[in-house]
Amino acid sequence: MTDQTSLDPLLERIGDARYVLLGEASHGTADYYQVRDVLTRRLIKEMGFSFVAVEGDWPDCLAVHSAVVAAPGAPEDPGEVLAGFRRWPTWMWGNTDVADFARWLRRHNEQLPPGRRVGFFGLDVYGLWESLHAVLAHLREHDPDHVEHALEAYRCLEPYAEDPQAYAPATRFTPEDCQPQVVSLLTELRQRAARPAVADGSLAEFAARQNAEVLAGAERYYRAMLYSGPESWNIRDHHMADTLDRLMKHHGPDAKAVVWAHNTHIGDARATDMADIGEVNIGQLVRERHMGKGVVLVGFGSHSGTVVAAEEWGDVPRITDVPPAHTGSMEDLLHRALPAERALFIFPHVQLQRPPTTGLGEWFHQERGHRAIGVVYRPQYERMSNYVPTVLAQRYDAFCYLDRTHALTSLQPLAAESLEEQTWPVGV
Repeated sequence: MTDQTSLDPLLERIGDARYVLLGEASHGTADYYQVRDVLTRRLIKEMGFSFVAVEGDWPDCLAVHSAVVAAPGAPEDPGEVLAGFRRWPTWMWGNTDVADFARWLRRHNEQLPPGRRVGFFGLDVYGLWESLHAVLAHLREHDPDHVEHALEAYRCLEPYAEDPQAYAPATRFTPEDCQPQVVSLLTELRQRAARPAVADGSLAEFAARQNAEVLAGAERYYRAMLYSGPESWNIRDHHMADTLDRLMKHHGPDAKAVVWAHNTHIGDARATDMADIGEVNIGQLVRERHMGKGVVLVGFGSHSGTVVAAEEWGDVPRITDVPPAHTGSMEDLLHRALPAERALFIFPHVQLQRPPTTGLGEWFHQERGHRAIGVVYRPQYERMSNYVPTVLAQRYDAFCYLDRTHALTSLQPLAAESLEEQTWPVGV
């Protein structure tokens, strides 16, 4: 599925769609990254897509963006930036497959004028401390009269030693949290972005506003994590969908976006049991907001293989065997039914009503378990926790099945330390 012609039916389905969301069934599988790479290159070269937005931190990915667009002073090798990622799980984006794509993207961009170069951005709500420091630096350079709001937020958060897990529980036992200071800073950055003298369309001003949005979103996210229910998940995915909307607006009325994220974020939540507990995700939100502009959701899955993952949060990751999918799951069905090791399915137009029972109609309209592996994975328990009840043709517009897949290769030694866990506590 990494050759040119095998993806032609998917390119035809995408057509003039402006949003293409590409999933993955795990964060540690090379094959998913490689297929996304091949497809994304074609979307950029043949269909004029404007940027790639990933399930990664805004500050870290902005450094990758600077390298791939050959910004002044940025490293010539984007792989050098990816190898410098320090927050666990580093292998999620700091791996050889992402580095290969980023290096290609830089070569592609070097043939284009600066205003048409294709970007690489992070959508996620993490990177709170890096975003706060970036806002401070930007205001000190460009608007020193308004540094005080940023310093107020910094002073409020500083006692927690850049540890969100320390900040979040503290809000339960103290009468005040840092929300007023953070909201005040965000309001200031939003107002600044709207001023005629500032609203010049520059990435620097956009990035400053986005860093403030990350700061506000992360503060809400960590407070919400203390309580059971869907709120923290929904804050995160709303933030990612809102960031995507801001990026599209920044790139202009003809912009087109490719999104890379886990299936759990990409596949429409309404076609899974996520909807039963009130969770939404990027795929659902983008369909609801932008279906008229063309939205294509592409999921991935495999039957067996190997994956990079850890047994506990923050633990040393290792290459782990992925056992054959359990009986009755979507992956088990496809493994037994297909003669080929790889297959691409293009589904009819999306229907958003989950069937009340299984066993009726075509297989892709039946509800079956669909495997999802995060950065924490224990194969011995996967039947209890790694299968999402899914109606495949409603969750995705297309599905890439790769029968046996292989672990990716990290750009740096796999380490355990973590200051701000990137996808804590859910791991996807």
